[in-house]
Amino acid sequence: MPDTPLFKVTIDNITVEVPAGTSILEAARKIGGEVAPPAMCFYSKLKGSGGKCRTCLVEVSKGSEKDPRPMPKLVASCRTTVMDGMEVKNITSPKVIDARAGIVEFLLLNHPLDCPICDQAGECHLQDLSYEHGKVGTRYEFQRRTFKKQDLGPYIQLHMTRCIMCFRCVFTADQLTDKREHGVLDRGDHAEIATFIQKSLDHDFIGNVIDVCPVGALTDRTFRFKNRVWFLNPTDAHRDCPKCTGKVTLWNRGDEVFRVTARKDEWGEVEEWICNECRFEKKKTSDWVIEGPRAISRHSVISQGHYLDAVKPTETFDAVNSGREPHLLLDIHNVSDVNKPSIDLSLIEGPAHSTDFNTNKN
Repeated sequence: MPDTPLFKVTIDNITVEVPAGTSILEAARKIGGEVAPPAMCFYSKLKGSGGKCRTCLVEVSKGSEKDPRPMPKLVASCRTTVMDGMEVKNITSPKVIDARAGIVEFLLLNHPLDCPICDQAGECHLQDLSYEHGKVGTRYEFQRRTFKKQDLGPYIQLHMTRCIMCFRCVFTADQLTDKREHGVLDRGDHAEIATFIQKSLDHDFIGNVIDVCPVGALTDRTFRFKNRVWFLNPTDAHRDCPKCTGKVTLWNRGDEVFRVTARKDEWGEVEEWICNECRFEKKKTSDWVIEGPRAISRHSVISQGHYLDAVKPTETFDAVNSGREPHLLLDIHNVSDVNKPSIDLSLIEGPAHSTDFNTNKN
């Protein structure tokens, strides 16, 4: 077979060579930085993804060398392939910036502003997108649609009120599992992600739907309300797993493992899928071989709690008080049953309640 020809494409005045058949979005990611359009539905590892959220719209100011006419409308960069000599505008186009603000407003029509209580806060793509392109208010005057929370098996909770219908979880379940037990029901503003007759999702790799969800619609029931991601230390680790590669990211606070996730690249996409056993059942540091701290962008809120080792941070009081212990007038643990130091929050099933700290249990 002949070699695939290389096309030159210019995006925001930066030229890059990519193979024929490459999408504009993938070409922009080769350049990196702000040149790459945001994407809420496109996922390079999922066949058929993209073309649904419209956040990656760009302006094609020159079609190609053979046909230099510009495209009359903004196009979805994840579904539009490059042509030789094509010129594209992303952040340098006022039309794109204005359209992206409108898309963000549309995505937030029904999405609740519950970031303070959402487990996805701090690593939410919609949160980042709304911060960069969102507006102060909304023109939407109608009642938002709401749904009851659903437990999809013992490990996953679905909060459809937050869903933006990106379909990533549907593609993941369809392409990673033997049978498809959930999908999209109804149409238009009544469309929702749901399981077939309330069946649970129990496949060995179904936990990956949590990682691909760009918002807090699918959450880990073993991690809910236990901690904030910016208080945790992401660490690369691995284990010998017969089902998957066993390469994960541990989220520690001190020596407690609060959750386990697949490793993600700079675009927030999973590098390698992991099984449910690694994700949900291996919650002790001794279960893993620690490789080292995970590389986190310094602009991320997660980087502020990025310790160098997966151990408890040392106390600073001794260093500033000439090695002397602090004089405690009151030990809170003597008068309160809450937050007992002998209880590991990471090992409690589900969110912690006052009953978990009750020392007078029958």
